[in-house]
Amino acid sequence: MKKRGNIGFYFFLIVFVLLVMFPFIWVFLTSIKPTNEIFSSFKWFTTDPSLSSYEAALTNRPLLRYMLNSFVVSILTTLLSLVFASFTAYAVTRLPIKGKGLILGLVLAASMFPQIAIISPMFNLVTGLGLRNSYLGLVIPYITISLPLSIWILSTFFQKIPYELEESAKLDGASPFQTFRKIIFPLAAPGVFTTGILVFIAAWNEYLFALTINSDDVWRTVPVGISMYQSQFSIPWGDISAATVIVTIPIVIIVLLFQRRIVSGLTSGSVKE
Repeated sequence: MKKRGNIGFYFFLIVFVLLVMFPFIWVFLTSIKPTNEIFSSFKWFTTDPSLSSYEAALTNRPLLRYMLNSFVVSILTTLLSLVFASFTAYAVTRLPIKGKGLILGLVLAASMFPQIAIISPMFNLVTGLGLRNSYLGLVIPYITISLPLSIWILSTFFQKIPYELEESAKLDGASPFQTFRKIIFPLAAPGVFTTGILVFIAAWNEYLFALTINSDDVWRTVPVGISMYQSQFSIPWGDISAATVIVTIPIVIIVLLFQRRIVSGLTSGSVKE
């Protein structure tokens, strides 16, 4: 009976994985098909695989420049969000501050605003500062979006750290900043790392602000750059599929390299000390 249950579990697991991976598999198979075959047939596999779509994706548009822009913006957003969120989460969870629940409630409320509701004032702010078509012009709104989520996630991890460690540090004469830097932050490292990965991926995939603020082709990020492959009379699905595969590879590599840290961070916050 137990063996049948295991077989059924693995069967549904395989079906689930195939359903999840189907869009990625189909995009990859489309990227290696000749252009005429993409529109003339609905076959899974091609008998004449070609890399012409990859060549076109790299030459028709500055795809590598788009990827560089996305990397720079995502890394800056991640680093700044983690710095601000770490200090804020430490303050509202470990320090004797009144109205902690109200502060976290306001942070949660801020995260619920849709991007379309704040894009107009954010656009005016970035334009007024003269930061359009620049990295910093995207980093500012990205931090606005990512900071509330980062604070909430890190607050969960900071709350799980035993208060006895902090009290021992105070008895040894450590200041709140020293306690945060030498004890709290290192112990919450898995949560900080996981939060950083989530912020990085969110910044990498953001489209609306990138489309509105950086209108110059040289400063466009990956999502906006890929959307520019289409022309007035046709949509080059082969080029778009190839570009999608190329820009997805770095994210997949990052996740695979750090999957243990990510899982450790996601699970450690739910374990009661």
